[in-house]
Amino acid sequence: MDTLAKASNIKFIDKRYGFIAEYKYAGKLFMLLKPTTYVNRSGRAVNYWLNKAGVPVENLLVIVDDVALPFGTLRIKSKGGDGGHNGLQNINQILGHQNYARLRFGIGSDYNYGSQVDYVLGKWRDEEEKVLEDRISICHDIIISFGTNGIEKTMNDFNNK
Repeated sequence: MDTLAKASNIKFIDKRYGFIAEYKYAGKLFMLLKPTTYVNRSGRAVNYWLNKAGVPVENLLVIVDDVALPFGTLRIKSKGGDGGHNGLQNINQILGHQNYARLRFGIGSDYNYGSQVDYVLGKWRDEEEKVLEDRISICHDIIISFGTNGIEKTMNDFNNK
């Protein structure tokens, strides 16, 4: 989302439960939210802004890191379980369902037992940095496609790349 904001010259504003930016593209208004709650409490921010902005849940795309996917793997799904992700678990709990789109960005699991937090919050390795820009660019395209073409076309266009 930072890349999308930077490329579009929009700024995030500190609001309740998160930083918010609005982006217009092809006649669509995208509301970008970066929750300021802990990840395992992100459902509070998502629910608050869905209700405040009147966004239907079918227009929600949650973007998360995923240690269960190899680094750089991108997966978009229309719904599903939390896969052990605390943020998705909390969103499912707060919304009362798991029927919303999510984009998972694989970060791999190259960490020692008990050091997952340090790994997730740590710095990218040099070999990851080389791949990161391309993967983030694809995420940008996925976000735009989701907002303009919907989940089914986006899944068909991007899940096999």
